[in-house]
Amino acid sequence: MSRLNGVADTGVEHIRRWLGVLRDDLMTARADPMPPSTWLRWLPHGVVWLAALGVLLGDAAQLSDNGGLDPGFAFLVALGQAGAMVCALWRPVLAWWMSLAAMLVAAFAVRAVMTVDGETFTWPWSAAGLIAHLLVLLLLALRVPTRVSAEALALTALATYGVQGLVGAVEYQPTGQLAAVLFTVAVVLGAALRGRREARAELGRQTTLTAEERARRTLLEERSRIARELHDVVAHHMSVISIQAQVAPHLVRDPSDELKENLAGIRQNAVEALTELRRVLDVLRSEHPAADADPADGSGRAPHAPQPTLGRLEALVENTRAAGLTVTTEVTGARRPLPPGVELSAYRIVQEALSNVLRHAPGATAHVTLAYGPGALRVEVANTAPTREPPPSAGAGHGLLGMRERAVMLGGTLTAGPWSGRGYRVEARLPVSAPPATDPLPQDGTA
Repeated sequence: MSRLNGVADTGVEHIRRWLGVLRDDLMTARADPMPPSTWLRWLPHGVVWLAALGVLLGDAAQLSDNGGLDPGFAFLVALGQAGAMVCALWRPVLAWWMSLAAMLVAAFAVRAVMTVDGETFTWPWSAAGLIAHLLVLLLLALRVPTRVSAEALALTALATYGVQGLVGAVEYQPTGQLAAVLFTVAVVLGAALRGRREARAELGRQTTLTAEERARRTLLEERSRIARELHDVVAHHMSVISIQAQVAPHLVRDPSDELKENLAGIRQNAVEALTELRRVLDVLRSEHPAADADPADGSGRAPHAPQPTLGRLEALVENTRAAGLTVTTEVTGARRPLPPGVELSAYRIVQEALSNVLRHAPGATAHVTLAYGPGALRVEVANTAPTREPPPSAGAGHGLLGMRERAVMLGGTLTAGPWSGRGYRVEARLPVSAPPATDPLPQDGTA
């Protein structure tokens, strides 16, 4: 008996749960407005209003002339069915209840005046009422979950069966079977269109997320590359500090113990810093082994080769010319050694800009300008309009992000945009310390 009671209790719980879901889905008047069309903004709304007007006039005439109802009462019933169509544009569940209630009222009112050998009437659904409920179910399925529209279809079919199959009438033309088929088609069509719309919206969201993720990944890869390059620059200087601290005691006659101790501490700190830098570099290179090489300049250098400076700019330009791009260079101002980070970033910006010209502006000519100022280095790469269409590129298209990251890292700025018609220009301003008062390097001219 306990097992039977448990099964019965479980069945009752399932029924209660199902009734609760049904109540939450259908016993509601929540707003769920029809979205405006992107083709003709209010076209669907206008079509529904015109259809509602036709149902109002046709149903009122049919119920009064053929159904034998009082014209005023027939107009009220028709108004309920037409109003349900309009209400479905904003509150589809409430509209479904209105349409179903109007059908029941009309069916029982017409049944009450039916007589044997009288005029046959389309019952329980009148022609106009069937069209109205058909459109209401379609609008309902377009905007509510499939479960809710299926529940509404099931209750509609149950009400139709109860009126026609269980209650019945005399001298009528049955419409229950036709109504069930048409209502099923409307719900399936609406659910399919709703699923298609949601799939397109989800595809748009995924496309946006993919583009954002691609940009973020490209940015992180460029930052990792910058970190590796800066490691090489800092490691070089730390190595110099360590060697100088080791040699310094031998350059002084009878150095004091304090001096030896301080120099030994400097060397020890430099060695420890180098060790930590190498550990960081090993982690970065193990995560991105393919990014250690520098394929852009075609040098095929080993990952641990010294980082390039502006002294190698001419070699970069020559490699670019060998690839088929006409490049001219110009250096203004007093050329002088710059901080390693500025030299490296300037070189990489020119390298990436020339690579973009090769990819996106075939047949164009490029001009590279380095302007040494008292407090900043201005780097400019400008190209003319391409002479032919560029080939499709499989790149991520985020090279400007890396250049901007390098400029911002140094406290500078980078601008890029159209120039001289269909040309393009990249200009970066990289802050540097003031030049020394003596021993400036000679000024270069146009190459």
